[in-house]
Amino acid sequence: MILPQLQNLVQIDQDISNDAYGVRYDQRTVKELLNYGLILLDKPPGPTSHETVAWAKRILKLPKIGHSGTLDPQVSGVLPLGLGEATKALGVLLMGPKEYYGLGRLHSEPNKEKLNSILKSFIGEIYQKPPQRSAVLRQTRTRKIYELEVVEQKERLLLLRVLCEAGTYIRKLYYDIGEILGPGATMVELRRSRVHQFHEDQLVTLHEVAEAFATWEEKNDDSKLKKIILPIEFALTEIKSVIIRDSAVDALCHGAQLAIPGILQLSSNIKKGDLVGIYTQKGEVVALAESMMSTEEIKDAVKGYAFQTRRIIMAPNTYPKSWRTKPKTEQ
Repeated sequence: MILPQLQNLVQIDQDISNDAYGVRYDQRTVKELLNYGLILLDKPPGPTSHETVAWAKRILKLPKIGHSGTLDPQVSGVLPLGLGEATKALGVLLMGPKEYYGLGRLHSEPNKEKLNSILKSFIGEIYQKPPQRSAVLRQTRTRKIYELEVVEQKERLLLLRVLCEAGTYIRKLYYDIGEILGPGATMVELRRSRVHQFHEDQLVTLHEVAEAFATWEEKNDDSKLKKIILPIEFALTEIKSVIIRDSAVDALCHGAQLAIPGILQLSSNIKKGDLVGIYTQKGEVVALAESMMSTEEIKDAVKGYAFQTRRIIMAPNTYPKSWRTKPKTEQ
């Protein structure tokens, strides 16, 4: 199994990976996955996202779990959970689109032609002000609606599919549609069906997580849990990639910037300013970094810093130290 972002890379240099340390991302043990894993949870309606994460912590007996993209209590659907160090990679999922299925009630039955015309006007960039009961500052901001279609309409009930930018308020979208229609509209029910590249057909429930964890603990059978917990690298398949030498890994884990001599392979279309994933030769994500040069510039250069580290994911000392600190000069 090879992740999409680790295919078709431009080779800069060669190196031999040492099997004495590190582990292939797709060969992690359950204990390793519990620190570098991803669960695509089907959040039930009722609890807050924070409560859902708290339940997952108790089930998996982990001190650290994070989620990507808060869902209101009554909203169900895709809630990606990062386990342990994997929480640091979840921000990448906010870069992609989200899909919702929302059921709303129109305060009067509209003319279909007028309704379709109004819905078309909401495709593209729109202005939104977060609802009064919101976790963010209530300032007007822009968000993009990529697709907006009527799935079904029965009298005043309207089921919409919305593909939009992260941070779009679907409840407010229904309210605004109702304001333009005239009589108003209210959202009744909402489900998130997609976060970036992850769709709802990949989801698992908290009950399934609990059963799989109990099976592993009580019977030493990890088959169910390994199907549920994905390597965190799966969250990064939509961004460009760089593979580095084993000797450069620990320096990055301690906050160093990635210099050109440490690079072995990289995506062919990297541009300055791109966010990329930095990987070991075994496919383990080390960090997220911002490119300071393009692929062509990196290929032609022999020294200098090519990437600025933005988020360290791998724990220090996972790979052996191959760098030295400068001795302090005497005063």
